[in-house]
Amino acid sequence: MYRPVLIATIFTALMIGFSIGTPACANDKIPRAIMAAVADSGRPDADRQRDEHRKPAEVVAFAGLKRGDKIADLIPGGGYFTRIFSKVVGKHGHVYAVVPSEILQFRATAAVGIKAIAADKAYGNTSVILTPIAEFKAPAPLDMVWTSDNYHDLKIAFMGPADTVALDKAIFEALKPGGIFLVLDHVAAPGSGARDAATLHRIDPDLVKTEVTAAGFVLEAESDVLRNPQDDHTAKVFDTAIEGKTDQFVFRFRKPETH
Repeated sequence: MYRPVLIATIFTALMIGFSIGTPACANDKIPRAIMAAVADSGRPDADRQRDEHRKPAEVVAFAGLKRGDKIADLIPGGGYFTRIFSKVVGKHGHVYAVVPSEILQFRATAAVGIKAIAADKAYGNTSVILTPIAEFKAPAPLDMVWTSDNYHDLKIAFMGPADTVALDKAIFEALKPGGIFLVLDHVAAPGSGARDAATLHRIDPDLVKTEVTAAGFVLEAESDVLRNPQDDHTAKVFDTAIEGKTDQFVFRFRKPETH
């Protein structure tokens, strides 16, 4: 008479176990170090509120950042990704937050936030490099260079505009053989090149591919995690209707091992 109750109890336990395990399975391709970095209590609430759309765990996992890596966060802004990188690479890695001096001429306080992060003992493996964009280089060979939502900025007048072909070559030289250049940005209309960089703050993905591969990189993979087919690429990325939900490409370029 107790067998049905016993079977029901076992079945319920199994179902509870399965439901608890499901979220973990959904993230089984994201290393624990990255999940822990995103969950870091030191991250500001404002950053956490942006996670739903920026999907930092998925994007950093796609990039392949790991313990011990040395990474340049090129144009880090307020440090949204910088804090995450710091926790991922750990005490044996390092994060170089590279702030082009052109940005400081445009906005004098642009480096205040990132300097505060570097001064925080919780992110003691982080240092700030202030340099003209044309003089980009790293103090040590890098495993990764990362730039998010900023490649288009290099095409705008206040940045010179920068010679992005020369910069891509400098990044290539700064990386170790096999190193990664991760480029993430807002999608512009096909064939538009850099036309919308200053107005809509978007860039044609094909232009980025052409320039970066011309520097010697191989486009290893693309991620659709930030794609949004409902974005028609005609609105400024700061428009309230689309802000935080733009169609974005994520490209992982690799420097060949033979270099």
